[in-house]
Amino acid sequence: MAPEEDKEDSRLFGGLRDRLKATNLYDAKVGAIHLKNKFGKLGNIVNPNHRHDEEHEKLTDEKRTRIAESHRFGSFAPERDGNKIKWYVDGQDYFYAVSVALEKAKETIYIEDWWLSPELFLRRPPFYNQEWRLDQVLKRRAEAGVKIYIIVYKEVAQAVSCNSAHTKHALHALCPEGSPGHGNITVLRHPDHNVFENAGDMTFYWAHHEKFIVIDYEMAFIGGLDLCFGRWDSRQHPLADVHPAGVQNEMFPGQDFNNNRIMDFHTVEDWKSNELGKADYGRMPWHDTAMCVIGDCVYDIAEHFILRWNFVKRDKYKRSDKVDWLTMTGREGENEDLVAVQRPKHPVGKYINHPLSPLENRSWAQGQQGTVHAQVVRSSCDWSSGILTEHSIQNAYCEIIRNAQHFVYIENQFFITATGEEQFPIHNTIGRAIVDACVKAGKEGRKFRVIIVIPAVPGFAGDLRDDAAMGTRAIMDYQYKSIHRGPHSIFEQIKAQGVDPKQHIYIFNLRSYDRLNKTPALVEQEEKAGVKYQDVQRAEAEEIMSEGVHSTTDQQPGLGDETAEDEKKRLIDAKRRFEAERGAVGLDQATTSMDSIAHTAMLNGGLVSEVRWDDDLEKEKENFVQEELYIHGKLMIADDRIVICGSSNINDRSQMGLHDSELSIVMEDYNLMDSVMDGQPFKAGHHAATLRRLLWREHLGLLPAQPLDASKDPNAQPADVCPNDVMEGPEYEFVADPMGDQVWDMWTGNATTNTQIFRHLFRADPDDNIKTFDDYEAFLPRHNKFKQGHLHDPFMPAQEVREKLDQIKGHLVWMPLDFLCDAPMAEKGLQVNAYTESIYT
Repeated sequence: MAPEEDKEDSRLFGGLRDRLKATNLYDAKVGAIHLKNKFGKLGNIVNPNHRHDEEHEKLTDEKRTRIAESHRFGSFAPERDGNKIKWYVDGQDYFYAVSVALEKAKETIYIEDWWLSPELFLRRPPFYNQEWRLDQVLKRRAEAGVKIYIIVYKEVAQAVSCNSAHTKHALHALCPEGSPGHGNITVLRHPDHNVFENAGDMTFYWAHHEKFIVIDYEMAFIGGLDLCFGRWDSRQHPLADVHPAGVQNEMFPGQDFNNNRIMDFHTVEDWKSNELGKADYGRMPWHDTAMCVIGDCVYDIAEHFILRWNFVKRDKYKRSDKVDWLTMTGREGENEDLVAVQRPKHPVGKYINHPLSPLENRSWAQGQQGTVHAQVVRSSCDWSSGILTEHSIQNAYCEIIRNAQHFVYIENQFFITATGEEQFPIHNTIGRAIVDACVKAGKEGRKFRVIIVIPAVPGFAGDLRDDAAMGTRAIMDYQYKSIHRGPHSIFEQIKAQGVDPKQHIYIFNLRSYDRLNKTPALVEQEEKAGVKYQDVQRAEAEEIMSEGVHSTTDQQPGLGDETAEDEKKRLIDAKRRFEAERGAVGLDQATTSMDSIAHTAMLNGGLVSEVRWDDDLEKEKENFVQEELYIHGKLMIADDRIVICGSSNINDRSQMGLHDSELSIVMEDYNLMDSVMDGQPFKAGHHAATLRRLLWREHLGLLPAQPLDASKDPNAQPADVCPNDVMEGPEYEFVADPMGDQVWDMWTGNATTNTQIFRHLFRADPDDNIKTFDDYEAFLPRHNKFKQGHLHDPFMPAQEVREKLDQIKGHLVWMPLDFLCDAPMAEKGLQVNAYTESIYT
């Protein structure tokens, strides 16, 4: 055929195609193509490399690899100077700062969480701060025109109880069709568990574990805190939430009051329910850390979110016009593949460029905002982001530990690591880096410490002796084998090279006590009204949490069944009857016993023996409680110079890149301050040193308890409002030298005394005296005489109990390294075997 005829046919058929695009025939064709591709995913079962085998995919992989190889730690992100970074310790400060920042959002909000609870109160007490419930804040911003993008982990319901479906439907229902803000909140869940559509890509074992927020490309929050139940806490870490003066004073409504040692979260979509009675048990307190970032690193955090969003769009919502592709300034044209933008022949959804206003308008784009040199690092791979495996977080940990000269301070939820290839199934080599650093220091005769603070029990419900606790015992077993049990453990590997590990490595837990304010008047009020306090706390949650629309599907906003409405009426009536008896029992006047005595472990908190109790002291004993203070932060500080903070635990799940997805940030402040190291003048990084000093003061009880009103607390504001208040004073100077003898004597002395008191009063477990399961039964008999967490000996004189509690300062206790050392902690079987081991490590 002649060239002229080719052109004529092209013109004729091209015009025909254009005309057909406006017809149902064309729509049917596109629909058929989409259907074909939908079921074509079954082919991925036999081609696990399907995201990396086409030529354009190989080119993208090569481009990403070149970028990562040019960056420190092999990260996708470069090192960035001039960041302004503010630290947050514990949930009270962090959530308040987040509430301030979210309220100021003008264009976009990105949120990535493992778990997000729409009914979370960002400010406390909840009754007096109902407008600061998370869903209400997001609703206000959506109605103001802010575009809100949220990615949450889609859990395997049989294994995890965070119910991301509730998160999605509750948030989508905030702005129904026809109302202001409709369409401005989009929630994606990933990974997909639809076997018919995604059989080749389903992931059951691994989770999206990142916790970060990006607001208007102006600032970001990153760290260990999800926006979810159970995370809000203050530095005194109260366990009690009983309020004779009125239930409106409670701090932890509904399922926000939780104790994983007694009962894990369940039916979280029923956000107002709480099966754990506050009048009988204490909560599990929560310790965590996070950062607020203003600077070039905000762009890198946003880029990770855009990559994740587009990957989820491609993986799960490619044929949905409700989910748009997000393009990014700086990643356009030939570089848009770096953030997983695809342009199929028949695209569904729009292409929206972010940020919505010019990037150069950001404050950090116009000059350096601070003095912190920082770099974003991640664990990510094919299943989580559609990329080749990146484990730059592990690389950062290993390099920073090996380069440390004086100390490494670690707070983490887990500590499972290997010293080499002999500790299968563990593969991350942070343990080897610790060995190398300690051996080098030991042979050089250099004073060097690795100080590790982890939970006594790494989560989950139940008695550690129960079969249901096998998974928790397996995690603890791997931790002990990582630390000191077996020839390939950290301790034994150091010892094998002629160095004493006990001169270098120290491991601690945290623990807290409190008193439930279940006064005789409150008990009498229950009896007269015929209403348990637990029903009153449920009614309070119903009243302050029921403004949101909590639907089970996006199509049925706000529809509830008659049974739920009847239960609501019953609870509110029970509360009315309970309150009606207030005067009859004398509670119409001011109560004199405190709702919490957790402050007595803190600076200037007074003595337990001097705290008032409105009855016979012998009855007070029933209300003393203790619990492990759960360390959830993922933090490392080296030499008061460099900090890593983010979502990454120290285990294979977080560190290998192949498993859970994580995001962290490495920070080194170039603003140096005069300090002391082992008695010698030392230039410390301001950011690292002030954070470490505040953490140590909290753990030692050298900080005052926090008031509830955080509005005037500089540490509860975003980084654009003010810097951290380092709380200068004698205690600030006392902890200045992390290697000083005085500080270390107090650190180890407090840990020793606190450990002994908790053992003596409560038989707190785990404990070094429990070497076998028979020892466990002798130490803490399994009977129903005493509630978990309460005093072990009911015959101990009340004054003695009070005076013993007077001796506890701060929250430090030693980790019991001999716990179950002579017993098989996790026998191989259905729960722990070659197929499940990687889940626990």
